[in-house]
Amino acid sequence: MDSSLSNTVALVTGASSGIGAATARRLAEHGASVALVARRRDRLEDLATEIEEAGGTALVVEVDITDRTQAEAAVQKVVERFGRLDILVNNAGLMLLGPVVGADVEEWERMIAVNVRGLLSTTRAALPHLLEAAEEGPRRVADIVNISSIAGRFAWGGYGVYNLTKFGVNGFTESLRQEVTQRHVRVGVLERRRDRTRLAQPARDPERDDHSVLRADRGPRP
Repeated sequence: MDSSLSNTVALVTGASSGIGAATARRLAEHGASVALVARRRDRLEDLATEIEEAGGTALVVEVDITDRTQAEAAVQKVVERFGRLDILVNNAGLMLLGPVVGADVEEWERMIAVNVRGLLSTTRAALPHLLEAAEEGPRRVADIVNISSIAGRFAWGGYGVYNLTKFGVNGFTESLRQEVTQRHVRVGVLERRRDRTRLAQPARDPERDDHSVLRADRGPRP
């Protein structure tokens, strides 16, 4: 196992599937202890077992990050378990497509809660620990990676509120980068592209944590 991240701790939200699970695996492969944060404990436990059988270290943290208190408690649990936090990957997200006219407002609220409020709450709770790691840790640097989308730079009909959340993520990321870069916390954004295989399947699964594609039969497909 690569030890380039040995003695570091990473927290990954939306770690129960997709990009989040793959990121957690890769971080563990490079030697980081990984906190797996999501709502689906069964999938988190399966992933933790996989990581540990491969020689890594994983902690299951079952929470709903849209609840600020739970997001803060999740970060605290990680720090109490490992004594530090070096990397935060804000991956959890929802993608609910459809026109503004006649839209389901509850879908808007769910998307904003996960994509924006959850990211903000987790980042705010993690920042003091990341700043401490950057100052005192073995690498003398810490990292925040926010998983966004090309929908954070380009808007299409039928994407309205999803565009809003991802433009917001990109703006917040750049502002935070300017704020903490001199303190050796690197802040970046990864703009994911659409997975056409998943988009072709309009199935509903409200328990998905990794950028769920719901009502994907509506709207354009750039």
